[in-house]
Amino acid sequence: MTSFKVTVPASSANLGPGFDALGLALGLHDVIEVQVIEAGLKVEVIDAGAGGVEDVPTDETHLVVRAIRRTCERLGVRPPGLHLRCFNRIPHARGLGSSAAAVVSGVAAGYALAEKPLDPDAVHLAAEFEGHADNAAASLLGGLVIAWCEDGRFFADRLRVHPSIRPVLAVPAVKSSTAATRGLLPTEVPYADAAFCAGRAALAVHALTCDPAVLLPATADRLHQHYRAPAYPATARLVRDLRNAGVAATVSGAGPTVLALTTDGIIPAGVGVEGFVVSELPVDSAGVQVTAG
Repeated sequence: MTSFKVTVPASSANLGPGFDALGLALGLHDVIEVQVIEAGLKVEVIDAGAGGVEDVPTDETHLVVRAIRRTCERLGVRPPGLHLRCFNRIPHARGLGSSAAAVVSGVAAGYALAEKPLDPDAVHLAAEFEGHADNAAASLLGGLVIAWCEDGRFFADRLRVHPSIRPVLAVPAVKSSTAATRGLLPTEVPYADAAFCAGRAALAVHALTCDPAVLLPATADRLHQHYRAPAYPATARLVRDLRNAGVAATVSGAGPTVLALTTDGIIPAGVGVEGFVVSELPVDSAGVQVTAG
């Protein structure tokens, strides 16, 4: 393919207790237009709603370009030159998998340039490059994913989300860094907390696929969210208020976005959402898509 378009969804990782294991693809998409040219590299970055992309590079250090190069190297193909137009809609540094989406779009583009369909190796390649399989696998496969690593190799399985689940996002203006918030996590946790989250993560899979009535207990967490709360007090307050109102709310990924897993798409009256942009998004069941340009 010498001209094509890659559409890749945002994602929310962890979903409460499923730390580094569960991910959910969301109906908010970055779009990358790829054209093979005679030589060189041209990258255009268009802010299509991401809330500012001024610091995004337009050279070989661009994350999509790096992922394309890595994938092409693995697949044994070398395009003479590339022209990319990147339409960024996924907010950066908000816990919605913008980096993973960029990597996945680059991997998908690399497969398209090699004229090969995406395969299970693509999950490993994207997760290896990005560092975590939960966001990357969700953007690649769509739906709900369970991700894991075995002997240094990443895997993921995709599950169908119950059709009544309607995710609602509350996105603040402030940004957060995954590296910074991960640094707030302890090296050890109490055994009781680990056992609690193992049970709730299993329940979360059941709730998200079969029984949304148990979403509230299924999304309870003792493993990471309270350790990170000092980094975003407004986020922690909103999660607490929503859960007290009966809504299955979690911190989306490393934050500071709040994910509410509802069946009605509504934030209850009386829950203060000042400082957040609230929107309902569908679950993306398709994952990354490559279409002719």
